[in-house]
Amino acid sequence: MRWYVDAMNVIGTRPDGWWHDRDAAMHRLVDLIERWAAAEGEDVVVVFERRPSPPIRSTVIEVAHARRPRPNAADDEIVRRLRAEQSPAQVRVVTSDRWLAEQAGLLGAVVQGSESFRAMIEAG
Repeated sequence: MRWYVDAMNVIGTRPDGWWHDRDAAMHRLVDLIERWAAAEGEDVVVVFERRPSPPIRSTVIEVAHARRPRPNAADDEIVRRLRAEQSPAQVRVVTSDRWLAEQAGLLGAVVQGSESFRAMIEAG
């Protein structure tokens, strides 16, 4: 199963001051997901609304960003990628965004809430 993760939604599940340094929060999330994906053998695409600075590279998961940075741009990028999937029913979309959840469901993907996903990857 492939996962598309609406990254800022997952980051936003913990009011730990992430907004003071978004790039550091982005790096922490990727690190957490990398460890989980490696242990579980999962195919994960983490989607940000803009490029992290410095760029995040991974050999375990795909780190992606929207083509043009703006609010909710990651949602559009996930829908674009989901439309290109051969088997959307084999995809899980992680989000807290109602519009993205509705679009993903209409395309046949399974939707998982950001908070439950965060709890799952933190539990290891």
